[in-house]
Amino acid sequence: MSLKEYLFGFACEDRAAEFLRGEGFEILKRNFRCRFGEIDIVARKGGILHFVEVKATSGDYDAAERVTGAKMAKILKAAEFYLMSCDTDEPWQIDVVEVYPKQIKFIANISF
Repeated sequence: MSLKEYLFGFACEDRAAEFLRGEGFEILKRNFRCRFGEIDIVARKGGILHFVEVKATSGDYDAAERVTGAKMAKILKAAEFYLMSCDTDEPWQIDVVEVYPKQIKFIANISF
């Protein structure tokens, strides 16, 4: 990954976090990493934990199309690790935030 791509991704994650805050989410953790994978944003809203995958594009395609079954499996394992490490039994879901140059879309409770 080039420095330009890294900075683009980081800026898009910042935009996604600000969007979620504006929608009433409490950001608990960013870039949670464990041996199973990474979760871009861990947030809470209305008593539900949200494990958020951020996908960004400067192109004309749906960013969420890049969330593959293999990526979902990694997110799921990382989410389960997070839940065990925090010893919580809160309800939870996996969401996607698509970041485009002029808009942001929230896709709730995705599954494969």
